[in-house]
Amino acid sequence: MKYWVFILISSFLFSQRIPTYEVLSNKLDFEGTIHRIMKFPSKYVQVRTVDVWLPEGYSNTKKYEVLYMHDGQMLFDGKTTWNKQEWGVDETISELTLNQQINEVIVVAIWNIPEVRHLDYFPQKAMVYLTREEKKIVFDKANSLLLNFNNLSADNYLKFIVNEVKPYVDSTYSVETTASKTAIMGSSMGGLISMYALCEYPNIFGKAACLSTHWIGLNNLEHNPIPEAIFSYLNRYLPQSKTHKIYFDYGTETLDASYLPYQSKVSEILRAKGYNSFSSENKRFEAADHSENAWKNRLSVPLLFLFKK
Repeated sequence: MKYWVFILISSFLFSQRIPTYEVLSNKLDFEGTIHRIMKFPSKYVQVRTVDVWLPEGYSNTKKYEVLYMHDGQMLFDGKTTWNKQEWGVDETISELTLNQQINEVIVVAIWNIPEVRHLDYFPQKAMVYLTREEKKIVFDKANSLLLNFNNLSADNYLKFIVNEVKPYVDSTYSVETTASKTAIMGSSMGGLISMYALCEYPNIFGKAACLSTHWIGLNNLEHNPIPEAIFSYLNRYLPQSKTHKIYFDYGTETLDASYLPYQSKVSEILRAKGYNSFSSENKRFEAADHSENAWKNRLSVPLLFLFKK
């Protein structure tokens, strides 16, 4: 894959370490331009790659809404992903923008680190709603999966986004900075952390999209107490419906099938918190499985929900 690569230095106010980015432009593999920071400095989390996707014709004379997304390495180019699938974020946003269906937006794609992804994305304050016995069940299962739940890091991961990534984006690009123009999106565990971000930082994120949200937290856990703990957290901290928007969806095949028993509870909480069809969605996609291809096929739906003109 051939790229025109230019190394640029941009101002970075929160740290003495100044990140550099590569400019990636390749019409054959993605539309628009990607600014790639290979090792985004952080005092909160392990350093990781952050991509900033700019649409074709990006201009400093305009103001763009911002979409923060997790699992950033899976979003743009199926040639480089582990399973050769991608979300097709660039194509879908470009098409919707060209058709004047959504407002103009840039995407901040934060790569995961596979070894700590589960710890970064698990909404750790939900653990408060587990009894001592339930915590033991959860920790024993996590240990069997080689996950150390004593090191849950979602709070630090969100600090990384809010205190380090967002200030950089706001100072480097021509973007809207208010919560109403700032969204966050992810799938599976990325759906959980997107929900958590909206609840923890309602003054930063005004809207969230959570695809195939991994309510079960851990796979194959009998008498799983995690979903109810997460729902207790969500019921308490979901922000006001008058000022925020949240989107959930789910398929019916493969791993998504395990979420089906919990979707009515999601709708129940949304109704109880005053959310309506304008401020929330909880959509079912028949025969959709748990994969990037499935999320690509329906990506226009959450994008229209978040950014519709």
